Amino acid sequence: MEQIRELITQSPFLALFIVAIIYAFGEMVSTKTKAWIPSVFVIAILFIIGYWTIFPKNIVDLAGLGIPLSTPIAIIFCVIHMGSSISFDELKKQWKTIVICLFGILGMIVFCLTIARLFVDSEYIIAGLPPLAGGIVSATMMQQAAIEAGFEKAAILAICMYVCQGFAGYPLTSILLKIEGKRLLKQYKKNNIVNNKNNDALKVENITEKEKRLIPKISDKYYSTSLSLAIMALIGFISVYLQDFSAKFLGVYKINSAVIGLILGIIFAEIGLIDRNILKRNSCFNIFMFIVMLYIFSGLNNATPELLLEILTPMIIIIIVGVFGMAVFSIIIAKLLKVSIPMAFASSLTSLYGFPPNYILTEECAKSLATTEEEKQYLMDNMLPQMIVGGFVTVTITSVIIASIFTPLLFTIN
Repeated sequence: MEQIRELITQSPFLALFIVAIIYAFGEMVSTKTKAWIPSVFVIAILFIIGYWTIFPKNIVDLAGLGIPLSTPIAIIFCVIHMGSSISFDELKKQWKTIVICLFGILGMIVFCLTIARLFVDSEYIIAGLPPLAGGIVSATMMQQAAIEAGFEKAAILAICMYVCQGFAGYPLTSILLKIEGKRLLKQYKKNNIVNNKNNDALKVENITEKEKRLIPKISDKYYSTSLSLAIMALIGFISVYLQDFSAKFLGVYKINSAVIGLILGIIFAEIGLIDRNILKRNSCFNIFMFIVMLYIFSGLNNATPELLLEILTPMIIIIIVGVFGMAVFSIIIAKLLKVSIPMAFASSLTSLYGFPPNYILTEECAKSLATTEEEKQYLMDNMLPQMIVGGFVTVTITSVIIASIFTPLLFTIN
């Protein structure tokens, strides 16, 4: 094993091949199982096994994918991209879903900071909550903060939380969507509702270019990949500068550059300085996500069997208590807004996995319940908008903000 490790250390191409083939295998498993076994779970397991056996601790750096390419560049670029995919007009149509998801996450936080805190150390809760309420960016932010604060175990828990949270969300969401689907089908058949072929189901990821722009659209002849990356790099520079500037006044409570990048991505996409879904438009989304994901998994290089066993119980407690708190708050707000309780809870649960699992779970539910194409389309039209917006608001926006609030808290723990 030492000889293999030495060979990997001497060849960046071999290191890149290994991490890339592991990533590809995880994606294949996820595709084959229709996301029931998430790619991140498979990749994480393989990385842990690799670190326990033949991987050098710095295999991601050896592959040329470490700092500064991974962080801050790739992370900020992904955040700007997420901001560029937000349309205020589209989100207005689903304001109830947004309110429900925000209350669901609030319930998760309240229950974990009160009930879970009776059984779990504070650093685990603070490091684990943002990844539980969101996705890769919040997990990265908490991992970095925990390392800087000297909480190595909490840093690994943040990664493991991101890897494992979907397993709590998938089965619960599937059950809730089937309950909601049966209710909708009963309503459909009872009222003989005619399906509207020209539905306005919200698909945030496919916002068109028909909206008004303050800045005229640059011709495709000139809007090259390099130009779009140059604009994003400028936004990233501004984000980091404003973070450092805020630190002069706020100290450890400075505004995180990821939050600033997200806000600037929203604003610049609205006025037309950058295109919607910018990284997909310039065909760079997959490579930057690849870089960020590998940076996340590189944090598992110190995850010994003993350490994993030690953080397993705190992680399970945080997930169970957090999801229960989310359920309580989602049900309360659903009753106040007079909307379906199963749909409200299901849309809140999207914070545990985001897109594309929220789409896949909805489609699978519609397929399993519908007997005709019209029934399936009716189910999709009435469930998919809430699921897409739910994942978008929680994973894309709220979790990054929560992570920026929780990050300085780690440095206050004695």
